[in-house]
Amino acid sequence: MRDSRLLLALMAGASFAVTAPVHAEALCAADLDGNGDAAAPGETASCLATTSETWLCPIEAVNCVADTDGSYACPLGDQFACEIPASGSTPACSPHACLDTDATPIAEEPAMNDPGVPADGALDAEGNCTAGIEIFSGRAMRCRPPGLSDSFQNCCKDKGKIVKDGMGSSISSIGTKIAVAKGVFTGMKAAYTAFKAGATAGEAASAGANALIVGIDPTSIAISLAVNFMIEVLLAGCDQEDMETGMLRGSDMCHEVGTYCSSKILGICVQKARGHCCFNTRLGRIIQEQGRPQLIAFNEIGWGTPKYPYCRGFTPEEFQALDFSKMDLSEYYSDIEARTQSEVQIDMEERINAYFQP
Repeated sequence: MRDSRLLLALMAGASFAVTAPVHAEALCAADLDGNGDAAAPGETASCLATTSETWLCPIEAVNCVADTDGSYACPLGDQFACEIPASGSTPACSPHACLDTDATPIAEEPAMNDPGVPADGALDAEGNCTAGIEIFSGRAMRCRPPGLSDSFQNCCKDKGKIVKDGMGSSISSIGTKIAVAKGVFTGMKAAYTAFKAGATAGEAASAGANALIVGIDPTSIAISLAVNFMIEVLLAGCDQEDMETGMLRGSDMCHEVGTYCSSKILGICVQKARGHCCFNTRLGRIIQEQGRPQLIAFNEIGWGTPKYPYCRGFTPEEFQALDFSKMDLSEYYSDIEARTQSEVQIDMEERINAYFQP
């Protein structure tokens, strides 16, 4: 009965209506914008403990008013109790009550954990790849904006272009950038593992930075930015996928598909996430965005859904069918040092053709 009342109240624009014992964790949520969920900034909050061993919701809370006899009344109505926060400040009341999360756990969607297409597959006796070939393939990834599950911190915050994606001057530059993308994953995993094992945010970030530069050209990573970024997101309570997505997203290597609900209570959304397709290079992301509209195979499914992004690469046949003359690559040209666009176009085509070389 309690769960049904809570669900109906929130859908009507009201709030959670359960009081929790002092030892439990509690939260409150209110559909302030009337859109049917409580995932927007300011619509979900951790409840404050009170001296009467109940909880006080800080959403739209107001100070109570003292009567002539010294008692307090809630200016929002007598139906709302005045509570003294455990900090000992002025009694306050809120039109929104608290939900005991021990009794009603939060349902969390897991991280996407998409490993992507392996860089090297099985070969036959002649050295030919036996698996399907995908060109400029991506990984489904997500990061979470401020909400309940990430302690109201922005785990999608861009920190700048940490992973560098200039064209370079050698044919191996694309392979180098793929190695950099792998290094990002290794570094994020190392940092998050160290942090969960008890390291400070600074120690974890240093472990992540050391893992980032192993086996790759350190000039491909802005190490100082990476360290600052990892410290910030670790202290914010972001997870490994938040970290990696944020780093690649800030480096312009991700296509955002959209927003979906990643945490619910009784079917009501209290945390959203942003689904992405993230690529090994900025060039890969641009060609995917520019090339997909040319191919019938992507017309119906497009980029998939925010919860299930469709990030596959092009088949060799699809890639050969692309008309690069119809692509706007000005975004990529702008990052390349003083070279004419015709030189860059030729250089880029040589690097792309390298994918087909044995």
